[in-house]
Amino acid sequence: MIALSLIIPVFNEEENLSVLFDSIQKTLQPTKRSWEVIFVDDGSSDNSVDVLKSLAKKHREHVRVVIFRRNFGQTAAIAAGIDHAQGEIIVLLDADLQNDPADIPKLLAKLDEGYDLVSGWRKDRKDSRFTRTIPSNIANGLISWVTGVHLHDYGCTLKAYRRGALEGFRLYGEMHRFIPVFAHSIGARITEMPVSHHPRKFGRANYGLERTVKVLLDLFTVKFLLDYSHKPIRLFGGAGMGLILISIALLAYLFIRRVFFSVSVLGSPFFLIGVMFFILGFQSILMGLIAELLARTYHESQAKPTYTVREVFNIKRGK
Repeated sequence: MIALSLIIPVFNEEENLSVLFDSIQKTLQPTKRSWEVIFVDDGSSDNSVDVLKSLAKKHREHVRVVIFRRNFGQTAAIAAGIDHAQGEIIVLLDADLQNDPADIPKLLAKLDEGYDLVSGWRKDRKDSRFTRTIPSNIANGLISWVTGVHLHDYGCTLKAYRRGALEGFRLYGEMHRFIPVFAHSIGARITEMPVSHHPRKFGRANYGLERTVKVLLDLFTVKFLLDYSHKPIRLFGGAGMGLILISIALLAYLFIRRVFFSVSVLGSPFFLIGVMFFILGFQSILMGLIAELLARTYHESQAKPTYTVREVFNIKRGK
């Protein structure tokens, strides 16, 4: 059995890969844990694949390589790495040498204190302040506020997980940065600790300011999945009831004006607004009922439980 799996998404990092593996080997070799490194090439257009094949041939005991047919994105690369990992503990890190493998033992020691997830915090970040650091800080604050999971650095790939903290959900789109939020939703115990961060030496960054916009858009999806995926009627029905109440208030106002002040109802724009809000509110409630049926179909068709279990005692699993 392998104790530790390192998952490293790769996209055009040919100059970094050998140096990175040497650093990983130097860090993990003295430990008493068995380990593997899973490199997932995400459609690189340079010589990254050749370098990875060479590493896999030279270090058969420790190196595993997954090569995508095309670029699917970092989330897909991380998901593929998790699917192919054998370790009970999983560590994610970037291939650009900005994460320091020397921090891995500190993350593992923190896990041994009883946590399920230890998130790295690039406290002294070595990136462009205006295009990366400041937008990232804003996004981190917003994510923490919306989700209630308070971390300083959601964007830091360097994180350590117990395998159980990654079960019960799947990663899609660009959702890898929200793994701590999903893990928290199934009861994982989470902490964070400062880690080293180095300037990029080779290659160029694959993400810029536009990434912050994607994060904000994904946040809407995450909030819905966490709070309303099991009871969507609370979102759609709540919005519908709100619209209907506004509609009733507007129509009541027009009725009072007509009765006591002889003001025409049809001549006011509030009449059309009130009728429109009532229709929209009714439709929203119907959408909520349809979403409820879809949610039940989703869980029942896959025999997907609505709970997660940390551990059991004196219970034999049935066939």
